[in-house]
Amino acid sequence: QVQLVESGGGLVQAGDSLRLSCAVSGRPLSDYAAAWVRQAPGKEREFVAAIGWDGSATDYSDSTKGRFTVSRDNAKNILYLQNNSLKPEDTAVYYCAAGNKYGDQSALYDHWGRGTQVTVSS
Repeated sequence: QVQLVESGGGLVQAGDSLRLSCAVSGRPLSDYAAAWVRQAPGKEREFVAAIGWDGSATDYSDSTKGRFTVSRDNAKNILYLQNNSLKPEDTAVYYCAAGNKYGDQSALYDHWGRGTQVTVSS
């Protein structure tokens, strides 16, 4: 069974950068499309970014486009999310997800990590 473990979250100031990682085990990351989804306190889960099987296709939410970059290293089985120019409204738990379909809907993804907290202070 595939397992996903996020890391790299933390407390930063507005304008700072973070790189989140998601280590995949159990099955090759190359078997899956992947995505990042976040959930802020009291809010529903929000799509952040998606990436296709070989990394050639990517998609972003309007709120993260131009600031966040999703990438993957299939040889290392790691998914990344580079977060630049962070804002307090980016504060959330960030989850990585993998599945057999690609798109901007969280429901497309079957396998999920437990999340990593990102807190951005103003």
